[in-house]
Amino acid sequence: MTWFYKSGELSFDDWDVLVDGSIKGWQHTGLRVGTLGKDRHFHLPADNFERLIFALEGNGLTVEYREAGQSEFKSQFLVGRESVFHGPADVLYLPLGTEVKIQGVGRVIIGEAPAKNPYPVKLIPASEVPVVIRGAGRETRQVHNFGVPEHLEADRFIVVEVIVPAGNWSGAPPHKHDTFIEGVESNLEEIYYFETAVTRGVTAPVVTDPTGYLRGYSSDERDFELLEEVRSGDVGLVPHGWHGPAMAAPGYDLYFMNVMAGPDPDRSWNITDDPAHVWIRETWRHQDTDPRLPYTA
Repeated sequence: MTWFYKSGELSFDDWDVLVDGSIKGWQHTGLRVGTLGKDRHFHLPADNFERLIFALEGNGLTVEYREAGQSEFKSQFLVGRESVFHGPADVLYLPLGTEVKIQGVGRVIIGEAPAKNPYPVKLIPASEVPVVIRGAGRETRQVHNFGVPEHLEADRFIVVEVIVPAGNWSGAPPHKHDTFIEGVESNLEEIYYFETAVTRGVTAPVVTDPTGYLRGYSSDERDFELLEEVRSGDVGLVPHGWHGPAMAAPGYDLYFMNVMAGPDPDRSWNITDDPAHVWIRETWRHQDTDPRLPYTA
């Protein structure tokens, strides 16, 4: 199976990236990335997917939506950002059964998942997005927790953004969530969408190659192996198994957006660390967090 796709390999119709059930073995999560412009907009008919919509970059976008049972569209402007490395953007949650139209200038990203139960539409302004600094030392990273159960009522998915400054590691120790054990571990497939850039405060030459890395490996008899260079627009899929770290190369900042969902009876994010590396968490007690974070506008 192919679990990693370079930029452009998942383009379909007008979408720069489309992850859906057409990928063999993929069924619980979806992702769309699209470029908006004067003559470029998107329309999604009402279906059984719940969605989180926000700007990757650009001044903002306008979302018109019509919920199930409604005759009129409502309109919501979402404030954007200069880039994914300039703090959160406005986020809009839409339940299943909602027809959607999106227009603006810039790029839009949509996390989605098949759902069975509708939840209220919710706008999360950028100023109210929970920004969490996780880890310590070279394992410090910034997480935008707008789509976790503690902050968003939704049916199936968990969605977050992560910023890893140059030279830092995220997802260490490697962990997994591929076996449902109530209150201990969740069973969630996971999408990684990546962006990379020259790190803040550095004047780089004209020719650069912003790069990161992603590691994943099997936790049982199911085959899974990832060790990939990642660049802007690349997508990694984690069906099961240990995954992490995601590494930002020296000189280059790394961003990724995660969409997670699975067949569990509850919506939770419980993980199990690789026992060979779990000790790493203890080292954080003796280190300070990276003073470069948080990255904001």
